[in-house]
Amino acid sequence: MKKVFLGTLAMTILLSSCVSQKKYAELEAKQKETQDLLNSATVKLNDCLEEKATADTKLKALEDQNAFLKANNQELINNMGNLTTLTTKGAENLEKSLESLQEKDLTIRKLQNAVTRRDSVNLALVQSLKGVLGNLDDEDIEISVEKGVVFVSISDKLLFRSGSYNVTNAAKEVLGKVAKVVNNKPDFEFMVEGHTDNVPYRSGVLLDNWDLSVKRATSVVRILQNDFGVDPARMTAAGRSYYIPLVDNTTSANRAKNRRTRIVVLPKIDQFYNMIEEGMKDPAIGGTGK
Repeated sequence: MKKVFLGTLAMTILLSSCVSQKKYAELEAKQKETQDLLNSATVKLNDCLEEKATADTKLKALEDQNAFLKANNQELINNMGNLTTLTTKGAENLEKSLESLQEKDLTIRKLQNAVTRRDSVNLALVQSLKGVLGNLDDEDIEISVEKGVVFVSISDKLLFRSGSYNVTNAAKEVLGKVAKVVNNKPDFEFMVEGHTDNVPYRSGVLLDNWDLSVKRATSVVRILQNDFGVDPARMTAAGRSYYIPLVDNTTSANRAKNRRTRIVVLPKIDQFYNMIEEGMKDPAIGGTGK
């Protein structure tokens, strides 16, 4: 009997021991699961904290930007208020200034129109001169337009003998052709300019290069008047001596270039004003057309 009791007790203890180990294993598994959940929650919490910090930074930037925009908006409102305080007299002055600018713009357009007409007339004059003078490959004759003025430059070699102010026969032929053009252009005046090199000159009553340049200019003017009937009221004779050289007077060839006579053809001042007045009447720029 005693043996039976002891056996039963041993079986009971053995069974009790097995149940405790099973529960322990279950608890241990649950504890691990709980720990895993805690770790996961901790990671998510840290992520949330980082996102919150980033959001706080962005919020602060947006608040600063909002404050700046409010201040800027207030400044704009103040400026608008200042603009609305313009007096009636100030507004009238502004309107008058705009009208003045429009009038100046119109005047400029009218002047440009007159200059365009003048340039067209000059172009026609140049073509006429080139037509009558023929071969312009001759280096002794040059036609050019500078600043709205037509120039006919004739070399000293063609016009005069060395040291003389008497016009050569060959030059008279050229001057006759020029006279033919200017006689057909009564709205033009012109000036004959004499130019010399810088070699000192003195002969008879002529004291220096000034005298020689003027004397050569008057000789050309007299030929145009007496031989070809050009109205003397349209001509001016001028001497420029050696003070406006084309090139430096350092070589014989350069001095030859500087010895020349220029015929400067330009429209009469009143004719130019007439072109401006005609431009003002142009309906295209607001004129009456009358």
